[in-house]
Amino acid sequence: MALSPRFLGIRENFFLMRKPGRERLRRIRLVAFDFDGVFTDNRVYVDQDGREMVCCWRSDGIGLQRLTEVGVRAVVISREPNPVVVRRCEKLGIECLAGVKDKLSALKHILKREGIEPEQVCFVGNDTPDIECMRFAGLAVAVRDCHPDVLKEADYVTRNPGGRGAVREICDIIYGAKKPTS
Repeated sequence: MALSPRFLGIRENFFLMRKPGRERLRRIRLVAFDFDGVFTDNRVYVDQDGREMVCCWRSDGIGLQRLTEVGVRAVVISREPNPVVVRRCEKLGIECLAGVKDKLSALKHILKREGIEPEQVCFVGNDTPDIECMRFAGLAVAVRDCHPDVLKEADYVTRNPGGRGAVREICDIIYGAKKPTS
C-alpha cells in the first residue's frame, strides 16, 4: 500500500501522522464533510417500520461553532438521501447537500459560489466515494476507521473514529491554528 509521505507508522492499531502545518491550516476557509461514517459511527439502526436512526457525537457541535468563530464555513456533502442527515445539519446550523450523486461537482459549485480556492478547503471523508473530493481539496482528512483505500489519500488521519469525536478533533485543530493569539 502506497502511503502519504506524512505517514509515520503504526502503533496500537492506528496510523500516526503529523498534523498539517499551522500555515496550511490557517488558509482553510471551508471544511466539507461526508456524513455517514464521519459524523456517525457508520452504523444505522432500523426500527420495525423501516425508519432509520444514527448515532452522532454531541461535542461535534461545539467544534463546528468554534470554526464559525474563526471564519471557517462548514458543509456536509452526502450521497445519503435520508432525512436524518438534513435534520442533524439543521440542528448544527450548517449547510447540507444530501442525496448528492457527484460529490466533487457539488464541492466545486460551493467553491465557485463562495469564491474559495481548492487549497482553502479541507475535506473529511471515510469511504471510497470521498476520494475524488479528498484529492481535489487542499487538505484531505480521513477518520481513523476509514476504508483502507481512503488512507492513501489522507494528509491527516484523525485519532478518533467517525461518530466518536473525529469531527470535533479536526475542528479543534483548525480552530487552534486560526484563533487570534492573546
